[in-house]
Amino acid sequence: MSDINLKKVGAAAEKRALPAAVWPLVALAVILIIDVIISPSFFSIRVVEGRLYGSLVDILYRGTPPALIAMGMAIVIGSRGIDLSVGSVVAMSGAVMAALIHGDLSPVIIVFGTLGMGLICGLWNGTLVAVLGIQPIIATLILMVSGRGIALMINGGRIPTFRSEFFEFVSTGSIWVIPTRLFLVAFVLLVLWLLLRKTAFGLFVESVGSNTQAARLSGIGTRVVTLSAYGIVGMCAALAGMVITGDTRSSDAVYAGVDSELDAILAVVLGGGSLNGGRIYLGTTLIGVLIIQALTTSILMSGLPPEYNKLVKAIVILVVLLLQAPKFRTAVTALFRTGKGKAKS
Repeated sequence: MSDINLKKVGAAAEKRALPAAVWPLVALAVILIIDVIISPSFFSIRVVEGRLYGSLVDILYRGTPPALIAMGMAIVIGSRGIDLSVGSVVAMSGAVMAALIHGDLSPVIIVFGTLGMGLICGLWNGTLVAVLGIQPIIATLILMVSGRGIALMINGGRIPTFRSEFFEFVSTGSIWVIPTRLFLVAFVLLVLWLLLRKTAFGLFVESVGSNTQAARLSGIGTRVVTLSAYGIVGMCAALAGMVITGDTRSSDAVYAGVDSELDAILAVVLGGGSLNGGRIYLGTTLIGVLIIQALTTSILMSGLPPEYNKLVKAIVILVVLLLQAPKFRTAVTALFRTGKGKAKS
């Protein structure tokens, strides 16, 4: 097929473009169907000791920390940035939280102190990117490397444990049989949605992500917008650190939040986001988180040896990303039409 015909097929495909959530939802549905085949009782949900239990609930439950980070990451990526330090921010925020708990401070002060740590980290990254002009991947790599060392220093080189009814309730408690952490995700989603869609901030972020120079010439404070975006992802990572630390009742500076930056970036891309910036999809980003968590559950239930887990996960994610890529779908459509035309002739 000639390049002209291929372009025509691509243009026609763009006109018939489906909503951004369609392909992520299809991918999630396929994975869940496979889960049912592997385990017929996969969709069963029961109430035990006043709390919901089941594989579906577990996917939502385990997906809470990645979801919190991914929503913040979606905003940064929308501004054509990236944050590789969120895993280290999780560890540092958890360390601050444990230290404040041992200081017998009120839960309100501890929450603000933990969020403050995340905000400071985010503003640090934002300053390097927006003020000093350092590439985001390098700027955030600095804190990614040094952050866990800082967390170890806060912890005094050990893994401090604690007991806190408030943070245990936030992390592992339940309200009306529904895990409390799910309400936390819903609250953060609502706040970010209102901020992005009911104020000018969302338009400013997408404008900066689409064309920073044009945004600056139109009067948008690009530095302030970039700083705000990184500050938000820092606080989202701090919330995730609060949940993880409250869950384990300890601050592990080495393993808390490991690889969370990769899962967050992947969730944004699976949700239809582009690393070129310009668009923010909070809802589909959460679908991307569910895809990753459901896939992890599928691999665990299948009984595959641990050494194959990451390989299978990578292959499945690659297939999902190819199905979402417009150019790939256009090429497949063109190839199918070519084969169909030859068959008729």
